[in-house]
Amino acid sequence: MSSALFYLFSFVLLFAAFRVITARSTVHAALFLVLSFATASCIWMLLRAEFLAIALVLVYVGAVMVLFLFVVMMLDVDADAVRQGFWKHFPLAGFVGALIALEMALVLMGGFRLTEAPPPDPRALELGNSKMLGIEIYTHYLYPLQVAAVLLLVAIIAAIALTLRQRKDSRRMDPSLQVRAKKADRVRLVPMRPTLELPSAPKSEGKEA
Repeated sequence: MSSALFYLFSFVLLFAAFRVITARSTVHAALFLVLSFATASCIWMLLRAEFLAIALVLVYVGAVMVLFLFVVMMLDVDADAVRQGFWKHFPLAGFVGALIALEMALVLMGGFRLTEAPPPDPRALELGNSKMLGIEIYTHYLYPLQVAAVLLLVAIIAAIALTLRQRKDSRRMDPSLQVRAKKADRVRLVPMRPTLELPSAPKSEGKEA
């Protein structure tokens, strides 16, 4: 049963990943990407990696893809303009894709040569996958984790710096100037005399008599 579910989820994952890059609509491509993430989490569940499965669903499907769909539907990206020059760059893209697939095959091929699955770690059965993952990350892989965190921080700062533009027609306020503002700098009372005299009221004829 586990093997049948594995092949079923693998087929759905490959089909959804193929439709991500071939769908004509950007929204449909994003929905196929959500399907691929969901089936990948099911494969993680079959491998008894519950933490990775729920993290994939919560982080990518529940946060990243929802934000991506929101941005795509709000910006209304012109897909026809994006597809211009596709066949012109297709040979180079195909070569790079084949090279990446070859590298992944060389890395992953060793896992398919195993005749039998390695015995489970008794500590994992006692502590659980989540706790064992935390112990491994924050003990043996602490420095790679810190390097990855620094790289992500640099990427965030670079993205903000590249997209930050100061427009001349935009009006913005400086909070520091607003805090240092005083009443005398904003309001000034100037005494002024009236420029026109009010006409006197005419006397009635009865009172003159």
